[in-house]
Amino acid sequence: MTIIANPGLERRLKSENTGEVLFDGFTRARYATDASSYQIMPLGVVVPKTVDQAERAMAVARAEGVTVLPRGGGTSQCGQTVNQSLVIDCSKYLNAILVLDAAEKRCIVEPGIVLDELNRQLKPHGLWFPVDVSTASRATIGGMTGNNSCGTRSLRYGTTRDNIYSVDAVLPDGTPAHFGAVSADLSELAPDSPLRPIAKSLLALGEREADEIAARFPKVQRRVGGYNIDEFVPKNTKHNLAHILVGSEGTLAFTTKVELKLWPVLGKRLVGVCHFGQFYEAMNAAQHLVKLRPIAVELIDKTMLDLARAIPLFRSTIEKFVREEPEAILLVEFDEGADENARRMSELVELMGDLGFSWDKIGAKWGGVVEVADPALQTAIADVRASGLNIMMSMKDERKPVSFIEDCAVPLEHLAEYTDKLTQVFEKYGTRGTWYAHASVGCLHVRPVLNLKLEKDLKAMRAIAEEAFALVRQFKGSHSGEHGDAYRARLRRGEGAVRSQHGVQSGQDRRRAEIRRSRLFALRPRIRRLRYEAGAGLVGISGRRFRFPGRRRDVQQQRRL
Repeated sequence: MTIIANPGLERRLKSENTGEVLFDGFTRARYATDASSYQIMPLGVVVPKTVDQAERAMAVARAEGVTVLPRGGGTSQCGQTVNQSLVIDCSKYLNAILVLDAAEKRCIVEPGIVLDELNRQLKPHGLWFPVDVSTASRATIGGMTGNNSCGTRSLRYGTTRDNIYSVDAVLPDGTPAHFGAVSADLSELAPDSPLRPIAKSLLALGEREADEIAARFPKVQRRVGGYNIDEFVPKNTKHNLAHILVGSEGTLAFTTKVELKLWPVLGKRLVGVCHFGQFYEAMNAAQHLVKLRPIAVELIDKTMLDLARAIPLFRSTIEKFVREEPEAILLVEFDEGADENARRMSELVELMGDLGFSWDKIGAKWGGVVEVADPALQTAIADVRASGLNIMMSMKDERKPVSFIEDCAVPLEHLAEYTDKLTQVFEKYGTRGTWYAHASVGCLHVRPVLNLKLEKDLKAMRAIAEEAFALVRQFKGSHSGEHGDAYRARLRRGEGAVRSQHGVQSGQDRRRAEIRRSRLFALRPRIRRLRYEAGAGLVGISGRRFRFPGRRRDVQQQRRL
């Protein structure tokens, strides 16, 4: 489908002083892509210099009946930042630290600030925002909030959701609102607060469906698909309204400020490189290694090691920490001070021995631990791990690792069986998978190697996805452990959506605040609509409704099984 630029919309945006207004073909083509497999031409792009300009752009969009798409660094793996919409790019100007309270370890930032730049400014204060995604040089805090991003060290620090105190946002009708912690009686909210009906509906949903949520939501840390309605089940502590925005992928409100929880910077660390003679054994060992309370356990498989050796930039690093030819390695990182690090490293070596691994053995139980204490080598190893995607894509073959099931997460006790069964699925369709990343939390980046120029591999792609997601359900895991939903949600949850008679809304007309979803695996995705309607709430695909409050089957649309 060819999308024609809207000259009337362009003229009005320029006359309303909304910032840089870019409707030329070159700019629109650049914004038609992100890090995902999707390409959708936007209507145009606005780059606001202030929040007021962003709000004016949204007001024009409402009046013109077009959708708005907030965009940060464009590092989305699932197409969250491409759409047939008016793109509002926050990354160029809305990128300041507004408030920094070093003593309380918190700050307030604009949504366009890039993670690496934020941490550069925090470092002199001995602080950092620890959701250390591999795209830190591009990823913005607004995008990380919308995606509920996770990092290498989520075993210690949790996800973005765990590190956000509050969010200031503009609702689809233009109403500003502060999403923060509230008590069950909502005493923190003024009687006329636009959030009061929203919060009341969410808490009622949480109370009514607490048993269903407890039964259906996977018991894994890496669960970022859907909306975080589990935040609103009854509990003895306050409920954070910001959590309904975290992970909502820009579908509910436009973020203008984010209040972050900060942590002390990392100290002197010690890394144990655990070698394994069989991939299955590495996956089975992960559940035991985390009992030593490391801050990270990261996987690198043989494919990635072999490809990295062939790249001059990484070859010398690989030679320094990899012994012989392992089928997989696990990077186990400790940050507890010199003495405690040394003690835990000794425990790691002992544990590997207790699990039956030795350098003297051959086959599956060959292996051991290489200790890395040199900070420079640790940094080089981290660079190899962070470059995992680039390394995998260096594969000299018509087939390439393809991203479409790459962030499923399962409980650690099932990780070995899950990866083994998924490997059998790959073999069934004449291919193999590449594996790396977050073994500590059961969330591996796995990409089947396919040539999408071939019809048989396109068919294999869908078949593999369906069988992979069936395995995730079998092991009570999460279909999305890191990269969110966006366009691939349709494959996982079917064609339908349902809508609320109450919804996450202020009760005013949200009809024009639309977001669109498309069909996965289509070269030209057919765009469907998901929108707010007055008195109806969040309207779903094909006119059906997404219920926030609702019957049991409605909550099952939110489950991650």
